[in-house]
Amino acid sequence: MARKEIKLDYVALGLFILMIITGWLNIYAASSTFNETTLFDINYSYGKQFIWIICAVVLAGFILALDSKFIEFISYPAYVIGVGSIILVLFFGKEVNGAKSWFEIGSFRLQPVEFAKIGTAMALSKFMSTLNFSLDNPKNRLIAAGIIIFPAIIVLLQNDTGSALVFFSFIFVLFREGLSPFYLIAIFYSGTLAILALIFNKINIIAVIIILDIILYFFVFRKKFIVLHIAALLYSALVVFGVDFVRDNVLEPHQRKRIEALINPNSDPLGAGWNVTQSKNAIGSGGFWGKGFLKGMHTKYDFVPEQDTDFIFCTIGEEHGWAGASLIIFMFFLLLWRLIEIGETSKTKYARIYSYGVTSVLFFHVAVNVGMTIGLAPVIGIPLPFFSYGGSSLFAFTTMLFISLNFYANRTNILSSKI
Repeated sequence: MARKEIKLDYVALGLFILMIITGWLNIYAASSTFNETTLFDINYSYGKQFIWIICAVVLAGFILALDSKFIEFISYPAYVIGVGSIILVLFFGKEVNGAKSWFEIGSFRLQPVEFAKIGTAMALSKFMSTLNFSLDNPKNRLIAAGIIIFPAIIVLLQNDTGSALVFFSFIFVLFREGLSPFYLIAIFYSGTLAILALIFNKINIIAVIIILDIILYFFVFRKKFIVLHIAALLYSALVVFGVDFVRDNVLEPHQRKRIEALINPNSDPLGAGWNVTQSKNAIGSGGFWGKGFLKGMHTKYDFVPEQDTDFIFCTIGEEHGWAGASLIIFMFFLLLWRLIEIGETSKTKYARIYSYGVTSVLFFHVAVNVGMTIGLAPVIGIPLPFFSYGGSSLFAFTTMLFISLNFYANRTNILSSKI
């Protein structure tokens, strides 16, 4: 019997180890008081995080030992279990910070939506890797969209908008597999219009759009496609004037306040704008090199709420400055690059699609988490992977990452298939 050849991606593995250790130290910096205790004190979040890290390392080793075909085989069951768990939490979950998205057993909490993301990535990969699959087929597009949207809707019912939005990051996987760029352009255009409509006068926005469309109609398209031009103008008007309706009738009051705080933090400086204002103050006070480990005064005096979870990046910025924060962001981009490389060198279509799914989720988490700490994204409460305190997030991202590394490690043992 031929011996299996295992080749680990040591860059990704090294980044994982470096991130969880750095994250642990920053949780200690964010949570410890002036009367510091040992890093291993389980009465505090950093002591508990150490236990989660040990468990995550064991979990990573277990995943690497699995057969790649077995992982692919359990894709649909993983999706069913993931979706089933977020349905159960609607009925038996505990409400935390306004969102009913946690199971609580004694002092132990579990957030099942983190694991539903794994199941969604696996099910989407399984479906899209079937023989003769093509996104040119409307039925395939509909099913793929359903796999993504169904769990997102359930999470929205939990009042956890941030986690629900993460599922929509899987749309980037569809573009990699051949979805028309038109959809991406439409999403970007709609989002840009919605943001502009919240900031500027709506009549002025429509006037600018009409002028630009007239120029395109006469000088670029040479008086062609008039029906499409009219449809585009009507759609633009619908988005611009529909923003207020969505804000006032669809969003919850706390969600409206967060959007208002993003646009104008001074509109509610002691309420919705407090977190972002204090986070920016903490990061800005760090300067270029930072104040030094355990020397962040904003951190020590708890000016920023949730600073060891959602706002862990402000601790990094204050104590390690622009240089340290940039290094962390560089580490994430290096990991994202490795995941893309893993996907592109995969021997199976399933492995490629899955790696892009992990990349999409990871990128969304990093971009939004960092963005909300510096005032570029609304505060929607999603953790910074491998850095924020919490076992659910750490286990979920460890599982997602090491499934990809499993496929990479065993790629020479998988018969090449037409991709």
